[in-house]
Amino acid sequence: MISPLPKVAVVILNWNGLDYLKQFLPSVAASAYANFQIVVGDNASTDASVAYLKANWPEIQLITNSQNYGFTGGYNRILQQVQADYFVLLNSDVEVTPDWIQPVIELMESDAAIAIAAPKIKSFAGKDSFEHAGAAGGFIDTYGYPFCRGRLFNIVEKDNGQYNQSGEVFWASGAALFIKTLCWKAAGGFDEQFFAHMEEIDLCWRLKNMGYKIMYCANSTVYHVGGGTLDAENPFKTYLNFRNNLLLLRNNLPLGKSVLKISSRLFFLDLIALVRFLTEGKRKDAWAVSRAHQSFVVSLFKKHQRLQPKEIKSSKGLYRGSIIYDFFIRKKTVFSELDQRKFE
Repeated sequence: MISPLPKVAVVILNWNGLDYLKQFLPSVAASAYANFQIVVGDNASTDASVAYLKANWPEIQLITNSQNYGFTGGYNRILQQVQADYFVLLNSDVEVTPDWIQPVIELMESDAAIAIAAPKIKSFAGKDSFEHAGAAGGFIDTYGYPFCRGRLFNIVEKDNGQYNQSGEVFWASGAALFIKTLCWKAAGGFDEQFFAHMEEIDLCWRLKNMGYKIMYCANSTVYHVGGGTLDAENPFKTYLNFRNNLLLLRNNLPLGKSVLKISSRLFFLDLIALVRFLTEGKRKDAWAVSRAHQSFVVSLFKKHQRLQPKEIKSSKGLYRGSIIYDFFIRKKTVFSELDQRKFE
């Protein structure tokens, strides 16, 4: 007897993304996988998104939130109302290929220890290149700075087949994140303190600390516009990136071992970023870095529901070096130029 295909729910969180829904929903609807449904969770949009979906996509399950809860809170509330074996968290500004689901599900079904996987994420604007958000899998350095294979800071590689091998990574991008429903529930979903940015890294790290694996699937490809909600120059995005990087360490490192040491190092490195913003005339971004640190310090004195892990069960995808030092000082601008012996 042939086992039925696992049920997959492709869940798109929307906030004022009418143009993206019009442009990219047709590609999602054309997915070749035989047992999937599309769910759009609306985060209290003020444009015509909801009316458009009701009029043009009656077959899509539409779930609405009463207010904009951000990426984290929005998904937490929407996924409580979705029934499937797998959730796929898909950004509204992503174009998918017809066969993008099957290879990822096959990979995840091959090992009960796999909790999360992501496809190859390439740029919609230049389809021969990787995209900033995820590229060919995410890694993290010894000081807690995340980076991607295929994109280091502002240097993006073209896809020449150099990352066509699937394998274990440290984190998977939230732009197109596949997760087993049981694992989503076991981890408790997203930490809503993050609001947006790095919340998927936090989720991946927590699952790794529980003994699960995070995978990159090279046999599936999607194309991401990127920056669809917050512009790259938005000071609020700067604030979230710096604040959330510190929350990431606090959430997932044993408190008594190294989180304070690494946080101290981050304060020094972030100070360099603050000064750089000032010299570039970006005073609002400099103030955002300062506010991020103030918020983090305040959070240390607040009761936090998540317990610190007793041990780190998997450090696969950790880079025992500094990506900032290697990139800016040693001028290592491509992933393959990094010392591969430093990867766990």
